[in-house]
Amino acid sequence: MPRHIAIIMDGNGRWARKQGLKRVLGHKRGSRTVREITTECAALGIERLTLFAFSSENWKRPKREIDFLMNLLREFLVEERGEIMENDIRFTAIGHLHRLPESVRQVLDETIAMSAGNGGLVLTLALSYGGRAELADAAKMIAADVAAGRLAPADVDEAAVAARLYDPDLTDPDLLIRTGGEMRVSNYLLWQIAYSEFWVTERFWPEFDRELLHEAIRAFAGRDRRYGALTDET
Repeated sequence: MPRHIAIIMDGNGRWARKQGLKRVLGHKRGSRTVREITTECAALGIERLTLFAFSSENWKRPKREIDFLMNLLREFLVEERGEIMENDIRFTAIGHLHRLPESVRQVLDETIAMSAGNGGLVLTLALSYGGRAELADAAKMIAADVAAGRLAPADVDEAAVAARLYDPDLTDPDLLIRTGGEMRVSNYLLWQIAYSEFWVTERFWPEFDRELLHEAIRAFAGRDRRYGALTDET
């Protein structure tokens, strides 16, 4: 069983077009999938679930779509509080959160605070997030610490970088799932997925369900994870 699952939730717009619907309705249907997959992961005993909800590149989308997504996010954060508390889920977020609208940041902070004492699944939303930006921000922090004499250049190692990521407690994902059939990581958790197992499905995110989640987990269970080493001497 993977301890940490990360998901690139792709294909909301394509699913909507396939159904003859507006793109924004695909995002709304995708939010229902978030609820289903989150509660299933909590029931399975998965420790962490990290979802790529809104990338730094998504700010380039039309303003109408961005406004809809921000309103949908705000509604989701409020409406899911009952499910979060009932399932003992601790909610967190990573990314350039300061770029989110004030109304979204307020409910985001409230949901994080109210669930802070929960001990079950840790659900993290990557919002206004980019993997390269995260590494650049970590590099800036290291440079500032070196300049201030708090860190010696010789002590800059992997641990020093990891300690300055958006959430130093975010463990590396064991399994990275991508929906929508694309074979790329899209600037997602570039540091953390160095040894993650990838699993891709052609199904769009609104079509992703418990059965596909279980299929991905079974595929993960069959992988031989060597981390660059050998399992035997043959």
